[in-house]
Amino acid sequence: MLNGENLDSIKMNIQLEENNSVKIYKILKRAIDILSAILGLIILCPLIVIVFIANKISKDNGPIFFMQKRIGEDGKLFRLYKFRTMVVNADKILMKKLKTDKEFREKYLSYRKVEDDERITKIGKFLRKTSLDEFPQFINVLKGDMSLVGPRPYLLREKKDMGEYYKYIIKCRPGITGLWQVSGRSQKTFKDRLKLDLEYCNNRNLWYDIKIIFKTIFSVFKKEGAM
Repeated sequence: MLNGENLDSIKMNIQLEENNSVKIYKILKRAIDILSAILGLIILCPLIVIVFIANKISKDNGPIFFMQKRIGEDGKLFRLYKFRTMVVNADKILMKKLKTDKEFREKYLSYRKVEDDERITKIGKFLRKTSLDEFPQFINVLKGDMSLVGPRPYLLREKKDMGEYYKYIIKCRPGITGLWQVSGRSQKTFKDRLKLDLEYCNNRNLWYDIKIIFKTIFSVFKKEGAM
């Protein structure tokens, strides 16, 4: 029969095992992040040249990269890098349309994305369909702002809409891919994304990450959920 002291000892041992498991997971996850970032940056170098030439051919003289502040781990803001896929004044166009187009506003507030977005450039459509626009985020992974797998990096203006989900989701480092990206992506509502990101944060482990990575590769080749 177990007494109080034995129970305390068992609880302490379980806690130590859990802490050690978390530490090992974080070390292995960071190692995978660094290796994937190095590989991603090797691919990124020729991609920059190709995208630059493609933009010039399509007479798009705007910047090749898009940089935006996003919410990171523990609520810290970081500058996210992507290939620019929209026209230069995309945010102004969005704000104007949200004010003047009711149908557009309702759809955007539900999904935070819309089909056939007129702000997306010709090259941008291809980059999004193939997910190549995400490759500059390997810079963020190498810097430690992001991970290969994690919740989506939310916009600062989305913080209020995240509600109670916010304090749980920010416990995880945001990722280039995640459970949302392999579960329908743009077909999911904003609330669906929050639920999926919370599910990942509550159940994350190395095997879960590996499964998401393989599902991501499969989704990219099938061009599923991209918008």
